[in-house]
Amino acid sequence: MSTSRTLQSHPPSADERDRDIHALGPWFHNLHLPDGRQTAPDHPLGDYPSYKWQALSARLPENLAGRTVLDVGCNAGFFAIELARRGARVTAIDHDPHYLRQATWAARQFGLSDRLRVREGDVYGLAGDGERYDIVLFLGVLYHLRYPLLGLDLAASRCAGTLCVQSLATGSAAPGDIDTSDPGYLGRDRLREDAWPKLAFIEGELAGDPTNWWVPNPQGLRAMLRSTGFRVSAMAGDIHICDRTHEADSAQRRLDGVLDRLRSTTTTSRENDHVR
Repeated sequence: MSTSRTLQSHPPSADERDRDIHALGPWFHNLHLPDGRQTAPDHPLGDYPSYKWQALSARLPENLAGRTVLDVGCNAGFFAIELARRGARVTAIDHDPHYLRQATWAARQFGLSDRLRVREGDVYGLAGDGERYDIVLFLGVLYHLRYPLLGLDLAASRCAGTLCVQSLATGSAAPGDIDTSDPGYLGRDRLREDAWPKLAFIEGELAGDPTNWWVPNPQGLRAMLRSTGFRVSAMAGDIHICDRTHEADSAQRRLDGVLDRLRSTTTTSRENDHVR
């Protein structure tokens, strides 16, 4: 009998891991467990996200001992686990308790609970996190955000080294970056060009998912990354591997100013409500 079976394709067995996999399902990450079992071998996207990891893996150091990692939107923890296996100390966050239970269980199966901390949270909650990380993963999150630039700014603000970003995108990338300098009011028709950075707004649903809000074109995502003070240094499939630039500090100050104003406005509003 195959050791890669799960209860998504077979009835429950007496085996404890099989029962756990079944109880924790459904799984979006197909984890290859140490005993050979898989959590979602019949995934509609194939061996997901293993093939994305294969592309990213070669772009990251084999030895991450002493490095810190933040995985935003960790899902069942596939990427967090792989980086912890390389020696990194990983903080994995997700807003969905279902995924947090999966990631916590999976970390135990790999014996990584001492190096992989799983906690509830989302990218907006990073506004109150003063910690910096050597590597930040922001994979498959951007297009689910109603406020994508704020989310990207917050993820970038926690990154002291390498920022890895992936998003659903429209169209295909033009060769190289185009000139996005001010075209002037009379030159605004340039904004209609296919290669101009753009975001498509999803008013209703996309693929039946009401959490899909914005989809950038490839140029739009690169432009957004530049605006956070990061530049794309390499591509791993559709994952953008980015390094900090000298603009990162000014981007941080801009973000801090926005957050300070929001906090001040919230405090004033609460005080006024209390007076009334």
